[in-house]
Amino acid sequence: MQVPAPFAYERATSVEHALALLEELGPEARLLAGGHSLLPMMKLRLAQPEHLIDIDPLAAELGYITRVGDELRIGAMTRHRALLEAPELAETIFADAERVIADPVVRNRGTIGGALCQADPAEDLSAVCAAVGARLVIRSRRDERVVDMATFSVGPYETAVGAAEMLVEIRIPRRDGSAYAKVDRRVGDWAVAAVGAALDLDNGTITRAGIALTAVGGGITAHEAEEALVGTPATPENFARAGALAAQHCDPVSDQRGSKEYKRHVVGVLCERVLQRAYERAQSSREV
Repeated sequence: MQVPAPFAYERATSVEHALALLEELGPEARLLAGGHSLLPMMKLRLAQPEHLIDIDPLAAELGYITRVGDELRIGAMTRHRALLEAPELAETIFADAERVIADPVVRNRGTIGGALCQADPAEDLSAVCAAVGARLVIRSRRDERVVDMATFSVGPYETAVGAAEMLVEIRIPRRDGSAYAKVDRRVGDWAVAAVGAALDLDNGTITRAGIALTAVGGGITAHEAEEALVGTPATPENFARAGALAAQHCDPVSDQRGSKEYKRHVVGVLCERVLQRAYERAQSSREV
């Protein structure tokens, strides 16, 4: 039976209380949100925090989806299920991703903040947030800073959130159309490869393109593919070209899920598909 190393347990009652505990207990303290990522790692002793700070009670304070102008603001303790069921996120990249994340048990307990802060290379919502150009609000007891995903994602299992800080909110700008697609070995599994895309359009010309990848190395964002699309017509030919660039510049590894060549092929196909779907959604939303 796998059991974690000994640890002390504290239960936070508010964001301010959680931040005070983080400051008091030091860098060996970890926040516990849904627990579906951290607890398995603790059982395997891949993570051995000296203190766990349970922030489940903060769902009342940080479990929200609200619109402020053209921006959607999502509290870091918002559950996967709430994201899937939110009318504001229907027919978007978020709903697509949430349908293929794990299973109902995980979606009922897991949170967007916990997923992003785990920073697993095969985790879906980091790519989703990168594709739409999300900004993330990180708070300490003394100040608050807002960073983009390029700053937030330092590397595998590492983020820009400091020892006495916590992620409190995700801010999503309005995009004309977005989509996400994933290939996995079984329902709810980690991705073999996945791609998210978000587009802004002006009379059929792409004015902004966000393309982000999951589980295939080389960073989250497919910069070369994005740059190739901006200023061009939203056509299947240009989407295919972007897919080829995304496949060319990603860096997957061969493993039991597939060879490097296979994963690159999957990236190209998925990229083309999600760009087409994002474009179709953008057209549909303009017709409503």
